[in-house]
Amino acid sequence: MDRKKDYYEILGVSRNATQEEIKKAYRRLARQYHPDVNKSPEAEAKFKEINEAYEVLSDPEKRSIYDRYGHAGLSGDFADFSGFGGFGGLESIIEEFFGDFGFRRTRRRAPRRGSDLYYELSISFEEAAFGTEKEIEISRYEICPHCHGTGAEPGTTPIRCPQCNGTGEVRNIRNTFLGSFVTVTTCPRCEGTGEVIVSPCTQCHGNRKARVKRKLVVEIPPGVDDGTRIRLSGEGDAGDMGGPSGNLYVVISVRPHPYFRREGNDIYLELPINIVQAALGDEVEIPTLDGPEKFVIPPGTQPGQSFRLRGKGIPKLHRNGRGDMYVTIKVVIPKELTPKQRELLVELGKTMGKEVFPQDKGFFKRVKDVFKA
Repeated sequence: MDRKKDYYEILGVSRNATQEEIKKAYRRLARQYHPDVNKSPEAEAKFKEINEAYEVLSDPEKRSIYDRYGHAGLSGDFADFSGFGGFGGLESIIEEFFGDFGFRRTRRRAPRRGSDLYYELSISFEEAAFGTEKEIEISRYEICPHCHGTGAEPGTTPIRCPQCNGTGEVRNIRNTFLGSFVTVTTCPRCEGTGEVIVSPCTQCHGNRKARVKRKLVVEIPPGVDDGTRIRLSGEGDAGDMGGPSGNLYVVISVRPHPYFRREGNDIYLELPINIVQAALGDEVEIPTLDGPEKFVIPPGTQPGQSFRLRGKGIPKLHRNGRGDMYVTIKVVIPKELTPKQRELLVELGKTMGKEVFPQDKGFFKRVKDVFKA
């Protein structure tokens, strides 16, 4: 039976949730419980719990294993006995005969990798397009500088655990009608380290690690998009028992641009012009990612017409080349006219007639039939 809290419950999503729903739930909760923002005592533990759940549910392979076997499948403690169905409940027999022993052995505490950390970094549209360099400040666990990771106050040393004699394990013999069985479990007193700290460090209180604030420089490559994750290897929490440090994942959040809309590596610009410019054509200045540029509006341009500017879009991430820029025309009809403007439009209207398109005799009959339908 799983002892940990259900990962779906932690993120507040259903078991059928899409990857996008899982991502949105994670980002909302991560912002809420980040230790640098939330100072409540349980925030740090909750933040780690949220990251652990997201690490599993955001990975299709891990999620599949979790959906099938639960936490046991991810920890490696699960043994699939489905192929032994003909023996009539092998797990129940093992539990009855061997209790907690089963086929497992709890070994001395081994080196363990540190936790991964996540940092959400907000950047501008242009910075996402062309890349940039940002300095961030994070809070992470490092080897305690006061005791250098021993957990003991300087000048003192940990002693050998008297309960396990420094092995980190305790053995229990259980007699059954099948014979004697030895179960080996982690020593409860030293938690598998084989040592007991008599005089804990005054800085880390025997935890061997202390929370430290660090400033790091993040290189953001050209072409990143909203939600892109940049991994900084070894910049997460320090490991336990000499284990390696975790990683730091910088999650990119791109601020909206006042003019451009992005789709993949292409960008879109809506260009408002007046009816004279649309009819007669014009040369105007438009914004691009490379700065203002001249743009020629052909005579007779229609509302909604698009023009493609090749190679003016977003640089491709970790590749050569750029996307395109699309300029979509929006013809703005004036709501108020000066007397002179109105006079000129009236004169223009007299020369153009009232027909929008040719109207043969059958036109009105077709319109009549539409309203009868």
